[in-house]
Amino acid sequence: MRGKNGTNTIGHGSIDVNECETIPDACKGEMKCFNHYGGYLCLPRSASVVSSNEVMGVDFQGPSSRTESETYNPCPHGYEPGLHDTCVDVDECEQDLHDCQPSQQCINTAGSFTCRCPDGYRKIGTECVDIDECRYRYCQHRCVNSPGSFSCQCEPGFQLAGNNRSCVDVNECDMGAPCQQRCYNTYGTFICRCDQGYELGQDGFVCNDIDECSYSSYLCQHQCVNEPGRFICTCPEGYQLLGTRQCQDINECETNAHQCPESQTCVNIHGGYQCVDTNRCQEPYVQVSDNRCVCPVVKPECRELPFSIVHRYMSITSDRPVPSDIFQIQATSVYPGAYNTFRVRSGDEHGEFYIRQINNISAMLVLARPVTGPKEYVLDLEMVSVNPLMSYQTSSALRLTVYVGPHAF
Repeated sequence: MRGKNGTNTIGHGSIDVNECETIPDACKGEMKCFNHYGGYLCLPRSASVVSSNEVMGVDFQGPSSRTESETYNPCPHGYEPGLHDTCVDVDECEQDLHDCQPSQQCINTAGSFTCRCPDGYRKIGTECVDIDECRYRYCQHRCVNSPGSFSCQCEPGFQLAGNNRSCVDVNECDMGAPCQQRCYNTYGTFICRCDQGYELGQDGFVCNDIDECSYSSYLCQHQCVNEPGRFICTCPEGYQLLGTRQCQDINECETNAHQCPESQTCVNIHGGYQCVDTNRCQEPYVQVSDNRCVCPVVKPECRELPFSIVHRYMSITSDRPVPSDIFQIQATSVYPGAYNTFRVRSGDEHGEFYIRQINNISAMLVLARPVTGPKEYVLDLEMVSVNPLMSYQTSSALRLTVYVGPHAF
């Protein structure tokens, strides 16, 4: 039968019962069960029990009757007997004789042990508490604490350097920045720029074409045509670009771009050309040279007509400022004592022209009113010569064909 002190009585002797083996979970938690004669103790795992043969009530029957836990230990605390009367350190960590928390690491020491917290934790009392590394400003930009550790993060436009703490600028232009045309990296960000002829959209990425033609009507002399990223100037038919913006008349007569037959002469005008008959003399006039016709005095009908007519051609632009000198008349023959006067004999029915005499032998044809082409005038400019000493009067005419171009250039 079982005694009160945990013994079984057989005859006059008593045999100790090892409750640490017979009672399931005799000690709870981190406590360790130590059997002794007549009972057991629940002690911390770091504790040890040294048994003595003087324990009251013990029926000592010799060394062979002692349990292993009751063996006499002559060594200091934390050591156990070894060979040849030596003392060997007890590895409490290996023998599970420590009281470290499950989250702690047991470190064996000479004669004892210590409980160490994992990296990133510190020991407060018996507990391991997470260290907030972010308090120590390990990161250049942002620090994110985590249990037992931390991580560094960078602001947009930066990335972690090799030390995982510093932040270095990111070249977004090399990493596919959404700039449509040109990208410039800056510290922590980037900017987009556009080529000439484009402007940056509101999103800061897309480049929109600039319609230069809409900004001014003076970019081109004739017509402005907008194109992606630029504009070009165009000229009307019969003109060519002079530089990039002005228009210059094409002289089809010099470039042989005309279609005049051999019986006609090519006359260049603004924006085109005219084919005129080589012989423009009409009765009663007869041709005496390429452009000169003479009315013979032997013909009665020549008495009231200029003695000679010289054909000339010129071209002026539309909307020319007025008054404007456009053609000078010069006498080719001068006789002593003769007095010369000049007038517009015909072709100026609406008064667009007048004659301004310069001296006795020359005069200037003046444009008096603005004219808009295309238009053609045929003016007979007459010079009347009077010689009072010889009671002689004669006249000659210059038949001037004036072509007004369709444009102001």
